[in-house]
Amino acid sequence: MRRIGVDVGGTNTDAVLVEDDRVLESVKTPTTHDVTTGVADSLRRLVDRLGGAAGRLDAVMIGTTHFTNAVVQRRDLAPVAAVRVALPSGRSLPPFVDWPDDLRTLVAGRVFMIRGGHEYDGRPLDTFDAEAVRAAARELRETDIRSVAISAAFSPLVPDCEEWTADILREEIEDVRVTLSHELGRIGLLERENAALLNAALMPLADRTTRAFTDAVAQSGIDAPLYLTQNDGTVLRAEQAKAFPVYSFSSGPTNSMRGAAFLSGLEDAMVVDVGGTTTDVGHLKSGFPREANRTVEVGGVRTLFRMPDLLSLGLGGGSIVDVDARTVGPLSVGHRLTREGRVFGGSVLTATDVAVAAGFVEIGDAGRVNSLKPDVVAWFDRVRRAVVEEGVDRMKATADPLPLLAVGGGAFLVPDRMPGISEVLHVPHGEVANAVGAAIAQVSGEVDQVFSGMSREAAIAEAEVIARRRAADGGADPGTVDVVEIEDLPLAYLPGDARRVRVRVVGDAASDRDAASGL
Repeated sequence: MRRIGVDVGGTNTDAVLVEDDRVLESVKTPTTHDVTTGVADSLRRLVDRLGGAAGRLDAVMIGTTHFTNAVVQRRDLAPVAAVRVALPSGRSLPPFVDWPDDLRTLVAGRVFMIRGGHEYDGRPLDTFDAEAVRAAARELRETDIRSVAISAAFSPLVPDCEEWTADILREEIEDVRVTLSHELGRIGLLERENAALLNAALMPLADRTTRAFTDAVAQSGIDAPLYLTQNDGTVLRAEQAKAFPVYSFSSGPTNSMRGAAFLSGLEDAMVVDVGGTTTDVGHLKSGFPREANRTVEVGGVRTLFRMPDLLSLGLGGGSIVDVDARTVGPLSVGHRLTREGRVFGGSVLTATDVAVAAGFVEIGDAGRVNSLKPDVVAWFDRVRRAVVEEGVDRMKATADPLPLLAVGGGAFLVPDRMPGISEVLHVPHGEVANAVGAAIAQVSGEVDQVFSGMSREAAIAEAEVIARRRAADGGADPGTVDVVEIEDLPLAYLPGDARRVRVRVVGDAASDRDAASGL
């Protein structure tokens, strides 16, 4: 295995070359405003360090905050038409009802309520109104809206209505982009619909970003298939990943946790990833971050789809320190740290500056922070300890002592000893653990749906077939795919021995370039 991993953070863009179990080379460059320029710069510098040629590569894996930032910062979002197939019962809470006003204004285009959908036991709510869908499609055709999110009542059980709606839209509108909610979320109409609406709003940006990443790779002289990382620690080939941009949410911290596991050889540990703006805390289980089993808000929107269980804290290497107000963060100089931080010749006092004064790290010109008073340094030490220790305590799910892996460019802010932690480890190349996590990522396939009219064994077998097919579609080598997770839950309120089955498989990215081409 010989891969390049790239991770785009709020402060830095990191790139590494990983061969089998070794990190051969790494670079860290400031993240640029347009993101893709930073990716191209990091790849170019990495290739220069390799003597001007990267050699044969199996893949380039890129993780990006581009899509999360678009939602949080309310930019680069396309207007979306919401088609809900759930009448007569799904009228009271319309699409976008629980969205923040500013985000709703940007994204909410047209809303169409259609008769159809299903009950919880698989019975139709009403006859699917195909003519109403066709009328809606013709109305949309006369507008500039080309992103559509389709949701139907209990579609994870019976997806027919969503698929029929999508077929009609594609017949009537040549360049329509369609997101089906059952492909993203679980049972729970509003949260599942919200995930589909966010995904639809991001699809044009995802298309532009994916093509820009492809160009950046080509400009660096690298010939390798392109994959994008997901928030479960795995990747999808670029062509497929651009259809599901919401799956990249929180992929950066996930990459760091996976990279920490790879670099340390530990599969069960706490991980603290300190970047330039935030500190992310998570629990590593079996080499992957623990998955959140709850509704997750993204930019103020409630969603229900797979997300890592992470806690983000407003402490980073670029956090602004206000001595008079006695505050550290959450404001940060971000990617301007090497220009504005005092030890780098700037005038802004940051967490990195105080850490240098305290002797936690040797970086920049320590003489520029000699004037900091001892009581200020002692106060800062108490604050950073309290922030990290409280975050670890909140995320630690067991009373047993666990090792803690400190990674990220600001890992020097992590205390050497903490309650409930057996030891704090700083692993080699930990400052680029996020890019390492991207480089080692495998391809996943997952199914989470309800099966009825068959035995438990048959339902699990059918789910496994679907999951393996999805992994292969995502770029996995079918011969390397293994089942890593199986859950099944009998549903006593449904007829026909119904049960909800969740199967997850992972496999290595296909080395055949024709089978795994990016775009």
